[in-house]
Amino acid sequence: MKVLVIGCTHAGTAAVSNMKNLYPEAEITVYEKNDNVSFLSCGIALYVGGVVEKAESLFYSSPEHLANLGIHMKMKHEVTSIDTDRKTVKAKNLTTGEEMTEAYDKLVVTTGSWPVIPPIEGIQMNNIQLCKNYDHAKTIIEKAKHSSKITVVGAGYIGIELVEAFQHYGKDVTLIDSEDRILNKYLDPEFTDMIENKLVSKKINLALGQTVNRFEGADGNVTKVITNKGEYEADLVVLCIGFKPNTSLLKGKADMLGNGAIIVDDYMRTSNKDIFAAGDSCAITYNPTKKPAYIPLATNAVRMGTLVARNLVKPTIRYMGTQGTSGIKIFDMNIASSGVTEASAIHLGMNVKSITIKENDKPEFMPDSHEVTLKVVYEEETRRIVGAQVMSETDVTQAVNTLSVCIQNEMTIDELGFVDFFFQPHYNKPWNFLNQAGLQAI
Repeated sequence: MKVLVIGCTHAGTAAVSNMKNLYPEAEITVYEKNDNVSFLSCGIALYVGGVVEKAESLFYSSPEHLANLGIHMKMKHEVTSIDTDRKTVKAKNLTTGEEMTEAYDKLVVTTGSWPVIPPIEGIQMNNIQLCKNYDHAKTIIEKAKHSSKITVVGAGYIGIELVEAFQHYGKDVTLIDSEDRILNKYLDPEFTDMIENKLVSKKINLALGQTVNRFEGADGNVTKVITNKGEYEADLVVLCIGFKPNTSLLKGKADMLGNGAIIVDDYMRTSNKDIFAAGDSCAITYNPTKKPAYIPLATNAVRMGTLVARNLVKPTIRYMGTQGTSGIKIFDMNIASSGVTEASAIHLGMNVKSITIKENDKPEFMPDSHEVTLKVVYEEETRRIVGAQVMSETDVTQAVNTLSVCIQNEMTIDELGFVDFFFQPHYNKPWNFLNQAGLQAI
C-alpha cells in the first residue's frame, strides 16, 4: 500500500506516526513545504512572553524522528496539483526547482490552515507580521525587542495572549477588533466584560468595534494603524484575524463548506474515494448542532489524524464529533468553554436557555476558597446541554472537560444536578458547583 501525505503539522504527524505502527509494510511519503513538522503555534504567545525560553521546545516531533520510523520525508516540497482520476500528485522541490509526479493508493490531505490576510491598504509594509508558524514566532520575538508601540489586530485567543505577553514586557499595547467584544466566539458578555476590565486595568488600549481601513508608514515601515473610528501609532503590528482552510488542491474534487473546509465523514473519508483528510483543512461534526463546522484546534487535528490511520484500510473507529472545547489563562483568570455560547446559539437558530451561577469552589471555611463563575447553556425544549463557560482565579477549567462529555453524550441540565461527584473540603463542596448549576436550572 502506497500512502502519500500532504502536510505534516498536528494531523499529519499523528497520521503518519500511527500509520507506520499499524501498517509497517506500507510505503508512506510525506510532502511538506516547510523544513519542520509538528510546531505548536498555540504556544507562540508563551514564547513571546518568556514562559517558554526556546521556540524549538514547541516541537514534539521532527523530520529526523519520522524518517527513522521509515517514513519518506520530502521536506521543502510543495504539492502543486492532484489528479484524482489517475491517483497521482505533482510536487516541486522548493530548493532545487525539480518537479515530480508520484502515484498513490491512499492520499491523506492534512494541509492545515493559513491566517486570513484581508486586502487592507499598506498591509505589505515591514513590521506587519502574521502569527502562525515557527518562522513567524522568531520574527515576532526579534521585532518586538525593537518596538515600543505594538498593535494586535484580532481579539481571539492568540491575539489576547499576545497582548498580555507584550504588556508583560512593558510595551504600549493596542488591541483592535471589528467585533464589540473580545473572545466573542467563546464567551458571553458576562465573562468578556470582566476580562476587558482586567485588560484595561493593565493599561492595554482596547479599540473594539473598529475596522482597520489602512496602514500608514515611512520608509516601508508601518507607523500608524487607521481604523474607521481612530488612529493608533505602531511600530509593530501583529495580525491575528483568523484562519482559513488551505484546501485549494482539492477544490472541485471533494465536497467542501462555503469557506473551503473539506467535509469528511465519521471515518475521515472525503467524498472522493481513497482520499482522507484531517486537521485544520477540514470541517467536522459539531455536536451542539449536529452539523459540519469549521473549528481549527490542535486537539481536533491530532484526534482526526490518529483516526485517519485507524480507518485507512477499512472503517474501524468513528469520530465522535467535537464541542470545540478550549481554554485560556489571561493574567490571573483561568477560563474555559465548550459548545455554543448563548449569543452564538441565537445566530445558529437554536432555542436555548441558560443558567449562570457564582459559587465558591470549596467550603467557605477553607482558606483557599475562590469564587467560580459558571454558565451552562441548554436547549429549552429538550433541556439538552449544548454549551458551558467557566472562569475563576483558581484553576477549575477541568470542569469544562466534564461538561464537554455531557454535551457529547446529550445529557440534560436536569441530569447534571444529580451527577455523582465526590466531596472533600480540599477540593469541592458537598454539592459540586456543576451540580448547583443543574439544580438551580431545575
